Amino acid sequence: MILGGLLLTVNDAIQKWMTADFPTGQLLAMRAVFMLLPVGFLIWRAGGRPALRVTNYRGQALRAVLVCLSSFLFVGALSVMPLADAIAITFAGPLFVTALAPVFLGEQVGWRRWGAVLTGFAGVIVMVKPSGETALQWVALLPLGVALCGAVRDITTRHMHGTETTAGIMFYSTAGVIIVGFATAPFAWEPISAVQYGMFAINGLVLGGAYFFLVEALRLAEASVVTPYKYATLIWAILIGIAVWGDLPDLQMLGGAVLVVASGLYILHRELRTAD
Repeated sequence: MILGGLLLTVNDAIQKWMTADFPTGQLLAMRAVFMLLPVGFLIWRAGGRPALRVTNYRGQALRAVLVCLSSFLFVGALSVMPLADAIAITFAGPLFVTALAPVFLGEQVGWRRWGAVLTGFAGVIVMVKPSGETALQWVALLPLGVALCGAVRDITTRHMHGTETTAGIMFYSTAGVIIVGFATAPFAWEPISAVQYGMFAINGLVLGGAYFFLVEALRLAEASVVTPYKYATLIWAILIGIAVWGDLPDLQMLGGAVLVVASGLYILHRELRTAD
């Protein structure tokens, strides 16, 4: 889980680096093309073509749309925000999942988890800096939109549990990003050099490797054991942001991130107790 989080952060850093040279649609399309290689490996491990059989067409389509939307929003956020700030705000995803669970999953959410949700959103407000620069307030809506899309995506994935394979879900979501990305080709795509093709290949392979390690972590151990370690991603983001762009997070961002992470961990703790 820690290694998967590191690779995800490296992928995000590469994307942020390349936003200066390419439009979002081209970035996502080229990354997704190369990501098909590790996804193909997962499909092979899952049994080949039978792993791609679709039962829930509506769920696959909805999830692909959500992945496309969240991908465009996140790359947009990376182009205008420090890496750690964007990633920290996306950690609001579990808060949205908990808040939406009673409506879409029929799950009961007790007052403790509602308290954690409110605390987490208070942390988001702290990170957004409502008393600071107006521009920062608006750009912070991009990663917050990523968190919301991710929450609906996760809820959709829960509905698909038992009928669709993980490899199949990843393949169709990746294919959706490729289709949408290439649909933007008529709109000012930039020429790609040999070195940049290499960067796209590294980007896609790193992202595919990240998903492989995350899937393996959840396959080999209980979610309660490995899920908390995903928050190590914020540490990687801070370190890479400092090393590459010199972005040193301020105390307000760190304080808000602590509230969001603590709320997410507490929600996980309560969900596990409820499941027991």
